[in-house]
Amino acid sequence: MLSQWAWKLLQISRQLWMRTVLFAVLAVATALIAIAFKGWIPAELSGAIGAPAVDRILSILASSMLAVTTFSLSVMVAAYSAATSNISPRATRLLMEDSTTQNALATFVGSFVYSLVGIIALHTGVYGDQGRVILFVVTIAVVVLIVGTILLWINHLSSLGRVGETTDRVEEAAANAVKRRIAHPWLDGRRLATLADIPEKASAIYSERIGYVQHIDIKAINRWAEENDTQVFIASLPGAFVHPGRALAYCLNHTQATIDQATEVIDHTYTIRDERSFDQDPRFGLLVLAEIASRALSPAVNDPGTAIDVIGRGVRVISGWEVTQGTEEPKLEDIPCPNVWVQRIELAELFNDFFAPIARDGAGLIEVHIRLQKALAALAVKGGAFAEHAQAHSQRALALAKHELPLADDIATLESLTLD
Repeated sequence: MLSQWAWKLLQISRQLWMRTVLFAVLAVATALIAIAFKGWIPAELSGAIGAPAVDRILSILASSMLAVTTFSLSVMVAAYSAATSNISPRATRLLMEDSTTQNALATFVGSFVYSLVGIIALHTGVYGDQGRVILFVVTIAVVVLIVGTILLWINHLSSLGRVGETTDRVEEAAANAVKRRIAHPWLDGRRLATLADIPEKASAIYSERIGYVQHIDIKAINRWAEENDTQVFIASLPGAFVHPGRALAYCLNHTQATIDQATEVIDHTYTIRDERSFDQDPRFGLLVLAEIASRALSPAVNDPGTAIDVIGRGVRVISGWEVTQGTEEPKLEDIPCPNVWVQRIELAELFNDFFAPIARDGAGLIEVHIRLQKALAALAVKGGAFAEHAQAHSQRALALAKHELPLADDIATLESLTLD
């Protein structure tokens, strides 16, 4: 699993401003590189390209890129607003991290900065005749880059902020989180079956911060535990809402100094923010999918087709969960962080997060409940815990539907599909 610094760098790399700043710095360096290499250009070649030709091209780029950037920002904001109101505010974050959008805006801003720096340097005369040749060649390359980016951007605008495209992103984020948790069921620590297994003599570690756990640096906790010959039991997993009354972890201690040090170290290794994150929290992706379905089922939207589509996506995500994975703890020497004990996510939690809201909000729509029963039947085929939880939710969905559906024929249809 990623360390806290690596995880924070990953989050920064997903921000729009970071990519834009990098492109702008690159643009400045590109515009000034002609000054350093102007001595490499033969004098007879420098007379073929005049300063007015380069100046006009740069002026056109500067004015057009400013307009294109402004237009692109307005389109982006409109797409975010549409996703917030029609899909889910939680899904907007994935749109904001879209690499195609960030690359397009960064290219436009970088080209604008390049043009300004080129014009300024050109009018100061620092390029000379040889430098203008390099500037001209680089400007042609920038024009080609801009044209290609605009073509990709136009194609991308056709799907930006649409329900289907945004739901695809949420499904992908949820599926990736499930895969990561299957690969690391205890976040590289040791298996903790339940919180009741924590030794009574272990001391609870609290934090004064209030918010959702986004990331835990298990490696840093294990490093401190090894140095102090102790064991740490994680009590709040990523996605948990923590406050001064909820323990982050428990520590087997020897002295009060150990407890104080553990509080400082563990509190520092927890990243707590106002919102949940998809990375270490597979349940959050399923919750957002369920929220999209619930919003589609609201009277204001009245789009049961989207809810039916989301049910299929949820089945794909949950079916990727392996119940047998992580039931047996690996050998101690194969555990990267043997001094940290962590609970795994249970399959029942995934079923509850996804199916319960949809069954409740779609209780009055027969087509939604038919699809819901078929989805649960598809998961029950996997057997074991899948069949057990699918049957429980199938019965619950039928009970909710009986309270809302007015026709006996519709209820009879659902009863024939309900898992016994």
